Order: sequence, then C-alpha cells, then structure tokens
Amino acid sequence: MKIAALYDIHGNLPALKAVLKELEDIKPDLIVVGGDIVSGPMPSRTLDRILSLDYTVHFIRGNGDREVVMAFDGKSLPPTMSEKGREKTQWVAGQLNRSQRDFLSQLPETITLHVDGLGDILFCHATPRSDEEIFTPLTPQERLSTIFADIQQKIVVCGHTHMQFERQVGSVSIVNSGSVGMPFADEPGAYWLLLSPMGYEFRRTIYDFEAAAREVRASEDPQRDEFAEGNVLRVPTATKAAEFLESMVMKN
Repeated sequence: MKIAALYDIHGNLPALKAVLKELEDIKPDLIVVGGDIVSGPMPSRTLDRILSLDYTVHFIRGNGDREVVMAFDGKSLPPTMSEKGREKTQWVAGQLNRSQRDFLSQLPETITLHVDGLGDILFCHATPRSDEEIFTPLTPQERLSTIFADIQQKIVVCGHTHMQFERQVGSVSIVNSGSVGMPFADEPGAYWLLLSPMGYEFRRTIYDFEAAAREVRASEDPQRDEFAEGNVLRVPTATKAAEFLESMVMKN
C-alpha cells in the first residue's frame, strides 16, 4: 500500500493541484489529508477539489479547521490568537457554506492505518494528544518523550509546524510531513510525505510560483499579498521557524 500524506494545505489551491498532478504517476492507494485544509486564500475551492477526488481519502482535523468552524458558528476564538489570525479565520469562515462547515466539524483527530513493512501508522495533526501542541527538530528529547509516551504504533505522522523532519522516541519514529501550502523550508514548493512498504520519503513538488502568486493575489483574502510573497514566492526557513516556535513554547 502507498499512502500520500498531504498536510497543512492552507487553501493554497495551486500547490494542491501540483501535488495531485504528481500523484497521477505515483498512483497512491489512498491519501491522508492531515488537517488545516482551508485556512488560506482559496478555502472553498480547495476543499471542493479534495472532496472531488477519485482516490480514497482519509481526513483528520487540524486546529485551523476547528477554529474556522468556531468562527462559522459565531463562537469566540481562542484568546491567544493574534489579530491577524482572527481576521483570516473570520474571513475563511465566511467563504464556506453550511455543508463544508459540517464536513470540517466532524473530522476525527487521529486515524491509524497499516502499511505492510511499516506496521501501524498513527496520523495526527500536531501530536496524538492535541491539534495545536508544538514540537520541532529542536525540542528537547525529554519533552518529546513525554508527548509521545505510551504510543503503540511504530510510526507517528504529524504536521502543524510546516517543516519536514523526523525524531525518534524509543522504537517510535515521529515524522513531520511538512506543508503543502505554507512550508518552512530552504526552497519554495509543496511539501508532503509518501509512505509505502519501502519506507517513508519526504517529497517536494515544484510548481509555477509566479502564476500561483498571481492567483493568490486575485483572491479576496485580506492577507493575499502577504501570502503570495511569504508562502509562495519565498518561504521562511525551517531553522528560523523552529527557533521561533521553540521560543513560543518557552514563553508558555
């Protein structure tokens, strides 16, 4: 069995389309969409594109999906969310219809799938116990061991921090698939993970960044120019992002 794990698409439809085009040759048996699907410049179209796929698709919920549903329902957003985050979340919620909201609201937090040669694989958005908990390549091993204590599966696949890396806790391999739509990496692209009996492979799909940036800027996203410049044409490096995220953890 081959599984394509697509995490943190964040409404970046051109990036998603590029990965789906590459999958036509890879022919995975199924796709896992790992949360934070719609929080970006083309939320409704991105979700519709995924739901129209002929592949078998398993979904899990990300914190962004949960927060968009909260905004759709008129609930108060988390007090820790930045003003820009609130603006984006409210705008995304306003782009969705009721059926899209209902779909996002019922997504599971985790799923477990089996791949011959790899064993049972636990898919979660951030960590098995939270859809927003942060860990990075710089996280101390002691804290990592606490987060992933008592995991029964051989492999845990996660996202949330938008960077590809792997860590080990005892016999458990923890793999971050990276982000399709908002990566932290050395180069722009759509980052994802391919799992098969041969192992797991970090993948990067290149697409027409200039054309994608124009498409993003043509959207009604209130932060469209920032998204085009900072997540399509250029991307933050994983090293700087990890340092920043770890500093956030220390503050909390």
